[in-house]
Amino acid sequence: MSDPPAPPGRPLRIVSLLASATEIVCALGLADRLVGRSHECDYPPSVKQLPACTGPKFDPDGRSYEIDQRVKAIVQEALGIYWVDAARLEALQPTHIITQTQCDVCAVNLATVEAAVCQVASSRPAIVALEPNALADIWRDIRRVGAALGVPVQADRLVAGLQHRIDAIATRSRALAARPSVACIEWLDPLMAAGNWMPELVELAGGRNLFGAAGRHSPWLTWEALAAADPDLILITPCGFDIARTLADLPLLTERAGWHDLRAVRAGRVYVADGNQFFNRPGPRIVESLEILAELCHPATFRFGHAGVDWTSAA
Repeated sequence: MSDPPAPPGRPLRIVSLLASATEIVCALGLADRLVGRSHECDYPPSVKQLPACTGPKFDPDGRSYEIDQRVKAIVQEALGIYWVDAARLEALQPTHIITQTQCDVCAVNLATVEAAVCQVASSRPAIVALEPNALADIWRDIRRVGAALGVPVQADRLVAGLQHRIDAIATRSRALAARPSVACIEWLDPLMAAGNWMPELVELAGGRNLFGAAGRHSPWLTWEALAAADPDLILITPCGFDIARTLADLPLLTERAGWHDLRAVRAGRVYVADGNQFFNRPGPRIVESLEILAELCHPATFRFGHAGVDWTSAA
């Protein structure tokens, strides 16, 4: 079932409760129609002036293990881990609210939004729920947002442009003989590998993905499995963490017995990238995520200018 278009005669008033969706809305030329955002929406920077309509029910500060335990405790009680400000939604009078059903941990889930919308009867907003599990789903979701907001042509053009950039990288990487084995780490304690669209991006960048399956949720990973695979390259991009935050937790890996024996460590091919701005945001900047991977897998072939800004060496 397709999402409803904008109500006739009503100007668009969009509340995006998903960082990647906010980027999609802006890329479609509708930044001026955004009236509210989630607490995580921070790109483009101009959206930070919008009122935030959500927040976490847990303390997001602390070590990786502490955050993981707080989140799991809330999930075990069958509760959403984020709150939605229904009163603020009512005041904003949105015509559309964009949320997601892909991951209850990454962002506000559909059930929480629906519960809040029950209290926002006056504006009767349409709910657009995205579910990006693989690369093709990202293109589908961009088109869904475009259709729901009345700009399907702009959505088609946006997708075509992003796919063209990806195809250009994939064409160059396929011509390369070497394909380094790659382990993408999405959480440090407990260890988690990257799934969903990440295995596809690794292959498109000219690498061989070792853990996680395309289109499936990120799997837990044991240290023993990582050591046994002995990857050529390790990329660490914890969900929600920037580079500085990840580097603070890096000793969780580097102080393990056997870390310095790994092939990637000996070769100086361990990297930390901004998992908050890239990789874990299934929106237009998924192409920048591919560019970063291509730079890391084949530095002699790809240089997009992300080095030292969006990723850094951690070996």
